[in-house]
Amino acid sequence: MTHIVVLGSTNMDLVAYVEKAPQRGETVTGREFRTIPGGKGANQAIAAARAGATVSMIGAVGTDAYGPQLRSTLEHSGVDTDLLRTIEGPSGTAHIVVDDEGGNAIVVIPGANGTVDHLAPGDEGLIASADALLLQLEIPMPAVVAGAQAARAHGVRTVLTPAPAQPLPPELLTATDLLVANEYEAITLTGRTDAVDAATALLETVPAVVVTLGAAGSLYLARGAEPLAVPAPQVTAVDSTGAGDTFVGALAVALGAERPIREALSWAAAAAALSVQRPGASASMPYRSEIEARYTS
Repeated sequence: MTHIVVLGSTNMDLVAYVEKAPQRGETVTGREFRTIPGGKGANQAIAAARAGATVSMIGAVGTDAYGPQLRSTLEHSGVDTDLLRTIEGPSGTAHIVVDDEGGNAIVVIPGANGTVDHLAPGDEGLIASADALLLQLEIPMPAVVAGAQAARAHGVRTVLTPAPAQPLPPELLTATDLLVANEYEAITLTGRTDAVDAATALLETVPAVVVTLGAAGSLYLARGAEPLAVPAPQVTAVDSTGAGDTFVGALAVALGAERPIREALSWAAAAAALSVQRPGASASMPYRSEIEARYTS
């Protein structure tokens, strides 16, 4: 089985469901509230585990009531948490508003994630044992860079999700094998106004790029190869929270199984399409059998 290590955030998602998200200064009445384990790191870990990989999580939770719940959710999904630290204080939280069209707006409070600013003893050894390392930007940048450099030193494929979008240091880009960004992130990082132009610009800094385009699918560019556009299944979205993380986790599993890139992208798109038809982030992520049933080559 493919072994994937995830270095990243673990949050408790506090989700309010509303007909229409409020404007600044406006109060609206929601119809439902849910507390759902999430965080981009944990989401990608759960997505990869459910898609069939052996997965280990590096990060931190707090000593509040959420900490044990977050750890338990990862373990229940088959994710190894031996190197998931417990830090005195609150766990990370994400405050999410989801509207009836499936769109969302999110405020993240780092909590314990903010203490993950370096690799702790054992982390590099775990990364070295992996087939791929998944990274995001909800923990301090020094740890992200250190993780990427450790992966590069040991010949481990590094997949970076540049979210929340922010300037990326050269030493991180140098150690990145595949950058997976949504359209907003790609445009924000490059200052371009078009997804294709943005992906082309990103290709100057990393060897391969995937730009996810929601219902329109994804765009893949790699140095020395022709651009590849892959459609997504057409579904009615209920909640898009975690869809990008589902895509990344499933994509990493498909690449670890050495599927051709078009097939891997289609397989990941099938996983994401399943996730948006269900509420929540980690709770919505499909299992391998579901992805295989939904996938069409």
